[in-house]
Amino acid sequence: MSMLELSLYILDIAQNSISAGASIIEISVDEDTGSDLIIINISDNGCGMTEQQASRVDDPFYTTRTTRRVGLGIPLFRLAAEQAGGKLTVKSRPGRGTSVTASFVRSHVNCLPLGDISGTLAALIRLNPNLDFCYRQSLDGNSFSLDTKELRRVLDGVPLDNSEVVSWIAGYVNEQIELLSGEGNAKPGQNDLK
Repeated sequence: MSMLELSLYILDIAQNSISAGASIIEISVDEDTGSDLIIINISDNGCGMTEQQASRVDDPFYTTRTTRRVGLGIPLFRLAAEQAGGKLTVKSRPGRGTSVTASFVRSHVNCLPLGDISGTLAALIRLNPNLDFCYRQSLDGNSFSLDTKELRRVLDGVPLDNSEVVSWIAGYVNEQIELLSGEGNAKPGQNDLK
């Protein structure tokens, strides 16, 4: 049992952050063709884990959640990374939050596609409009970002779960991904919010 896109793993780990009481979730996807790597990091300011809890994150029958009895997200994310020549690390401190970092060899036959990252981000923001999400994606040194704190400032009271805002978020992320990959006409970040 595995997911078919990396964006679904990002969604699952971000949901763990939300369940851990995080108010800020930072997500980054860094691709480097020179080193042939994709590095994904999801960090939060949630309740964190003790060393004992963190040592058990690979046990699918152990979870700190009370809503379900198994925790498959991190074990499956680790498996996906390892099957693509990479690895996964978890760093956590009680009261400080958790950081999950996975690396993948881009050219590896088992490296999953990033998938629908715009839909993933739009869903996370729409369903959790009072939380702060900061997303950054880079390819060979070019990057773009989306920060809900900045969005709130620009929107001046329009809620993040407004359907037009959610649609704009998905469109903006898709446009920036196209620019990163060379499919657009402008440079990444050129149309960022000011």
